[in-house]
Amino acid sequence: MEARIGGLPGLEATGCHMEPRASCQAAASLVEGKFHVLVGVTGSVAALKLPLLVSGLLDIPGLEVAVVTTERAKHFYSPQDVPVTLYSDADEWEMWKCRSDPVLHIDLRRWADLMLVAPLDANTLGKVASGICDNLLTCVIRAWDRSKPLLFCPAMNTTMWEHPITAQQVGQLKAFGYVEIPCVAKKLVCGDQGLGAMAEVETIVDKVKEIFCQRNGFQKK
Repeated sequence: MEARIGGLPGLEATGCHMEPRASCQAAASLVEGKFHVLVGVTGSVAALKLPLLVSGLLDIPGLEVAVVTTERAKHFYSPQDVPVTLYSDADEWEMWKCRSDPVLHIDLRRWADLMLVAPLDANTLGKVASGICDNLLTCVIRAWDRSKPLLFCPAMNTTMWEHPITAQQVGQLKAFGYVEIPCVAKKLVCGDQGLGAMAEVETIVDKVKEIFCQRNGFQKK
């Protein structure tokens, strides 16, 4: 589902762009009892699993999900297979026309209670570790409130994973306070065998569920 006007809680349609309807605190309470998960997806072949991942998250009662995609990630899935609001680079610029208009990457950061980047490809890993923010997804991450959880799921070719800079960059993200959901070893789509595949969808969903339950004072069932 492509990004739609009014799709972000706290914003409503006014002509061709959205305007603030409430403060950050008030906007967060518009969907009472909902835990907001923002999924970031990058240009790894593991982006094929985005529909399955979103479906698994939506099976958790009390979760509301939105997706931020890079342009390259769009190559691996069909928007019609993703039944939640999908934001991409164009939406940031189309929504902002003048000083009073919302800044999408800031509003997404305010809306989300948890961010999940799955898959996180080698290119975006390098950008985030270096503080580069040249698209909507990396801008959200750079503006992220580090009092809220950010999970990342690396996914890349085995040789790329084994490059010495990868461990440095993953370590930098952990130093920022972000939580790694480690990649796994398997035969990759390219035919190579070894570490680098994104964690299984079930593992990722279980981690989100665990944090959701902790934050809401429930015991995981």
